[in-house]
Amino acid sequence: MKIRIGIFGYGNLGRGVEAAIRQNNDMELVAVFTRRDPATLKLRTAGVPVYHADKAVELKQEIDVMILCGGSATDLPVQTPALAAHFNVVDSFDTHAKIPEHYANVDRAARAAGKVGIISVGWDPGMFSLNRLMASAILPEGEDYTFWGKGVSQGHSDAIRRIEGVADARQYTVPVEAALEAVRSGAAPKLTTREKHTRECFVVAREGADLARIEKEIKEMPNYFADYDTTVTFITAEELAEKHSGIPHGGRVIRSGKTGFEKEHSHIIEYSLKLDSNPEFTASVLVAYARAAYRLSAERQKGCRTVLDVPPAYISAVAPAVLRKTLL
Repeated sequence: MKIRIGIFGYGNLGRGVEAAIRQNNDMELVAVFTRRDPATLKLRTAGVPVYHADKAVELKQEIDVMILCGGSATDLPVQTPALAAHFNVVDSFDTHAKIPEHYANVDRAARAAGKVGIISVGWDPGMFSLNRLMASAILPEGEDYTFWGKGVSQGHSDAIRRIEGVADARQYTVPVEAALEAVRSGAAPKLTTREKHTRECFVVAREGADLARIEKEIKEMPNYFADYDTTVTFITAEELAEKHSGIPHGGRVIRSGKTGFEKEHSHIIEYSLKLDSNPEFTASVLVAYARAAYRLSAERQKGCRTVLDVPPAYISAVAPAVLRKTLL
C-alpha cells in the first residue's frame, strides 16, 4: 500500500513535490489543493484531481500526509497549524527566528488531533541544520560558518521589484572566496556579514526610470543590501529571460574545530550543496520527510517534529536491514 500524498499549494514548490513523488515508488499523489480556480491548473500526473483549498478537510480520510507548499511569511504560520488539526503535515517554514513559535503552534494542534507535523524541512533550515548539529557535537571546541550561494534569493529579488521604476529583477547571493578559504584553512576567523557574502543584482528598469535613484535605493535598503557590498547591473528583459530565468542555489556549512589536550590539532567538517533548482531540491527533501511523518504516525506518535528529531532511517524507502548492510 502506497503512502497517499496531498499537495497544498501549487507554485514552484508544489510542482517540485509532484515531480519528486514520481521518483518515490512507495508514494502516490492523490490530490492537489489550491486557492486559485482549480480548473486553471494543469498537472503533470494523469488522473489526479485538483480541489479548492477550502475542500481539503473533506478529503482527510484519503490522505496520509499533506505537504504544504505555501510561503513562510503569511501562509504557513496559519495553514500548518490549521491543517495539522486534520492531517499529518510537512512544511518548509524557513523564517529562522520564528521557528520556536511556529513549532509550538503546530505541536499544540497536532497533539490535540493525534497527528504528526514535521516543520522547517528543506536545506536551510533542514539539511544544513542537521549538519550544524552533527559537526558541533563532534567538535564542541570550534566555530560554525554558513555560506549561501551562488544562488538566486527570491525574497531579495522581490524586494528590488517593489522599487519604483523596476520592471523585473534577479538577485544573487555570492560567497566571498577569500572568506571561504580562510575558514577552510582552520584559522577560525571572525567574519562580518559584509566579509562573508556579496550581492549581485540584475535589474530591468522601466522606460524613463531614474537608474541612479534605483541603484541608490537598492544599495541602501536596510535588512537586504545595506550590510553587503552590492553591485547593480541594468539589463534588458530579453537578457534577464535568457540568462537569469532559473532558480539555482546552494551553499556550505563548515565547522572549524580543535582537538587534543592542548587543542593542537585542527579539523574541518564541510557539507555543500549545488542546486540547479532550489524549489525542486527543497521539494525532494519534503517528500522524504513525508515518509517519516507517515511512519511516526503509524507508531501512534503525535505532535511536532523538526529534522533534528527524526531518525535518519525514517526518511529512507530502503528497509533498515538493507541500510545497515549497505551504508554502515
